Amino acid sequence: MTRVVCWNIAKRNAPWDELLTIDADVALLQEAGSPPSELPADVKLGPAAHYDSHVWTGRPRLRASRWPMVVKLSDRVEVEWFRQVSAISGVACNEIAVSGIGTIAAARVVPRDAPPFIAFSMYARWIKPHPSTESKWRVGYADGSAHRIISDLSAFIGSHDPTAHRLLAAGDLNIVRKAKDDDRYPMSGRDHTVFARMQALGLEFMGPQYPHGRRVDPPSTGVPPDTCNVPTYYTTRESPATAKKQLDYVFASRGFHEQVSVRALNGVDEWGPSDHCRLQIDVADAPA
Repeated sequence: MTRVVCWNIAKRNAPWDELLTIDADVALLQEAGSPPSELPADVKLGPAAHYDSHVWTGRPRLRASRWPMVVKLSDRVEVEWFRQVSAISGVACNEIAVSGIGTIAAARVVPRDAPPFIAFSMYARWIKPHPSTESKWRVGYADGSAHRIISDLSAFIGSHDPTAHRLLAAGDLNIVRKAKDDDRYPMSGRDHTVFARMQALGLEFMGPQYPHGRRVDPPSTGVPPDTCNVPTYYTTRESPATAKKQLDYVFASRGFHEQVSVRALNGVDEWGPSDHCRLQIDVADAPA
């Protein structure tokens, strides 16, 4: 079995210390910030070109921003990182064409005793509306970044048969699954399209969903009363105990998804030192 941890670490230092002590093989990080200067021998960050969009955008002021990363944590796997390049029609075998700055990082994970798979760390950055809209949405919207991510993922789908691929994509999409139209969250309809498009590409939604994580009881407003969503994020006015929204999700290509299990480590005592909890992703060596 290969264990993957997915975690938005909010550019904090403490999560790195915890990350290096857990029994996992690969980490899919978001908002990674600047990694520690010294790391154990088994831990590899890969080349900066796999996560730092400064390399291909030529915009130094964006360096060390809230990049997603793929990090090797153990010697039980080998990791072959994909270098980011601008969105073009064709790329080399070790490249990924990226259409949104700081939204995706990718690598081929090669377990010691199982076939390889490609892992993607996703971060749907907030985008401010165009000035011409005179919008009052101060933060902006995330679904635009999510769709850019999906477009980049689609380049790794080269067959009508989804079982021809072994893809694992996880991260912070900053959207709410199955939010109701009367939710105060302003773009529930647009958010629904993200999950529909993933399904259309043969990328199965893997959760986490209750009972694979603690859920809000009673459910928060804005989602159906029978929701299986589990909180993965808390605001500055909340704590792990009062967290309400799920913003972090996992997808796997159809067929390969039968080897994948997901759990939100969102218990109050297991949450960890970030405003997002960790997602534990186990990839079996063979179909269950």
